Amino acid sequence: MPEPDFDALREELARIRHERGWSYDQLAARSGVGRATLVSMESGKPRRNPDKPASRGSLESWYRIARAFDVELGELLRPLYGKRH
Repeated sequence: MPEPDFDALREELARIRHERGWSYDQLAARSGVGRATLVSMESGKPRRNPDKPASRGSLESWYRIARAFDVELGELLRPLYGKRH
């Protein structure tokens, strides 16, 4: 199995969020995932401590985001393994 492409997943999150015209605050309110976590997940930068890796999000976070976007979880996670839009 190929290594997961987390950069592609971050790009997909940003693409869908921008496509819908949602701010981080709007996605946070709709998904229940904290704004700082969303920023870290999408930017690839750590929330607080630059010596720690950025959040890649938990499965529950990705599920909540998928529900907020009204897409299947598998569709949202597809870019992890090479399917880019």
